[in-house]
Amino acid sequence: MKKSKETKSSAFYQQQYRQRLREQGLIKKEVWILPEHTIELLNMEKQLRVSQVNENNKSTVKQQENNVMKKQIVWSVSELYQALTTVELFTQASASVELIDGVDACLHVVMHEYGDLPLFMSVSNQQIVVEALLWPTNMVKNQEQFNQDILYSRKLFPLSTIAIEQSGDGSLNYIMYGALSASSSLSGIVYELEMLSDNVIKATEAYHNLLNFD
Repeated sequence: MKKSKETKSSAFYQQQYRQRLREQGLIKKEVWILPEHTIELLNMEKQLRVSQVNENNKSTVKQQENNVMKKQIVWSVSELYQALTTVELFTQASASVELIDGVDACLHVVMHEYGDLPLFMSVSNQQIVVEALLWPTNMVKNQEQFNQDILYSRKLFPLSTIAIEQSGDGSLNYIMYGALSASSSLSGIVYELEMLSDNVIKATEAYHNLLNFD
């Protein structure tokens, strides 16, 4: 999957994300819950960040999904790009999307509400994959211990997985990604974008003490 020329670790986008939330007048509260309630808490948190839900935009997305279901079974990259540009996340400038054409075409999504966090989305083999850069492996103080901690804490980041990927220059990086069916609903794909973005921020907070930012 193609990457942007300028790459920053997730710590940079975490700082930008926190600053944006502060500018919106939001405050951080720590809560303790059982792991199986993570998704419910995330949904509740998103509801508490806005004063009113725009039902008209919900109807627009639903109608878009109905139209798509009638005419296609599996998304292509270009069709997904066209559909995403019509939903609230993008029309309200909370995110932007760019189609990167070529042999391995993909979508470059910038999540502005998450500190301009960049995500890359590809469609292949009946599957949609969305991924984000976390940090280079050489930023980890103790990689063996870190990898073990990741395995123990996998349930903390629902619908997302952490892995190591080699970039074009040969360097190794930790990434976080999510995968879903290429015939998923449009709202499900948007939810995956938001969930992955939120998990990237949470992972940076959770593993901050295990990373070297010097």
